[in-house]
Amino acid sequence: MHIEVLVEDSSGAKLLEILLPKIIGEQGAPHTWRMHEFKGVGHLPAGLASRSDPAKRALLNQLPRLLAGYGKTPGIDAVVVVLDSDSRDCGAFLSELKALLRQCQPAPNAMFRLAIEEVEAWYLGDREALLEAYPKARKEPLNRYRQDSVCGTWELLADAIHPGGSTAIRKAGWPLPGQLKHEWAEKIGPLMVPERNVSPSFGKLRDGLLRLIA
Repeated sequence: MHIEVLVEDSSGAKLLEILLPKIIGEQGAPHTWRMHEFKGVGHLPAGLASRSDPAKRALLNQLPRLLAGYGKTPGIDAVVVVLDSDSRDCGAFLSELKALLRQCQPAPNAMFRLAIEEVEAWYLGDREALLEAYPKARKEPLNRYRQDSVCGTWELLADAIHPGGSTAIRKAGWPLPGQLKHEWAEKIGPLMVPERNVSPSFGKLRDGLLRLIA
């Protein structure tokens, strides 16, 4: 099976490149995938129109065009779209995405998965990996975190593992937040064990991928 994977940013793509072999096996043995990273989540075009400006590299802006193209492309067995839910109503957001898919003729075999509220919830879902990567992590932020809650997830993770916490990161400004998100993917991702992750949203991604290849 060949899967096209669409991710809203480069650090999320880095994490998934690390985790996909753990879930569905190494690239080409027998399944293959191609990762597409975007520059942010963006917005679905008004009316879910299939026309969009290719110069806009945000995922949702390009999604109608991409799904329509995948539906007409031989050799693509599935499309997996991974997004942060942020503060959106997850049910309403998924309904929008499924409505967009129904407009495609023919529609690709597509699966939408949301990280609640941000992909950092998936690191927090494997505390063993997190603490192995950052053994000096502060326990207080970790202990007050409620899994997959909307609470400022990346900030909470930063408060646990970065010197000075999220306040120091905000004070430093860009590009430090992006650099740290890549660091977290590179340091925590290889230590993660998909089967023990307690994040419900990660579990939906893992189980959905396993159903795709079954």
